[in-house]
Amino acid sequence: MRLESRGMRPAQGLVCSNHLSYLDILVYAAAMPCVFVSKREVLRWPVFGWLARCGGTIFLDRQSRASAEQVTRQMAAALETGVPVLLFPEGTSTDGSAVLRFHPTLLEAAVQLHTEMTAAAISYRVRGGEERAMCWYGDAPFTPHLLQTLGRTGVVAEVEFFPERDAHADRKSAALELHDKVEAMRKRMVRAPAE
Repeated sequence: MRLESRGMRPAQGLVCSNHLSYLDILVYAAAMPCVFVSKREVLRWPVFGWLARCGGTIFLDRQSRASAEQVTRQMAAALETGVPVLLFPEGTSTDGSAVLRFHPTLLEAAVQLHTEMTAAAISYRVRGGEERAMCWYGDAPFTPHLLQTLGRTGVVAEVEFFPERDAHADRKSAALELHDKVEAMRKRMVRAPAE
């Protein structure tokens, strides 16, 4: 897989991106140093769970309000160190056909700290195929998808960072604005299948 990155990578603050696959974390880790926020289930994934733990990922139990409050505190601590924190506010990965609504809850740490937020978008180009082949979503079994992915050649991962970084006073308006920016970038990125 080759990485193409456009726009200035943020040196700090909260970065919010669409989410297509477990590969997104590896791509963003290659594009920039950052701390990730991820669902707790990733801890049980072979290899990926270990890598996430080693990388300092902040894990969220999506069924627990107490976990969300704890994650907000952990995110604030990470943001205060000056390391970018990357979040997928859709809350799940998708097939890439649309950017889902951004959940505002985990934007609270950046709002409280008046930290800049950056919109980012990720996409995949696949030689002889469609982006959707790289997406892991819904009830698709993990192992068959991973094996198919490992067998692909000519894959390009694209990451784009929106040029403006803004601090927001309200997490709901921040979620709406970030979503619109990511959606606009995705529309520019989506292309016909690569030759």
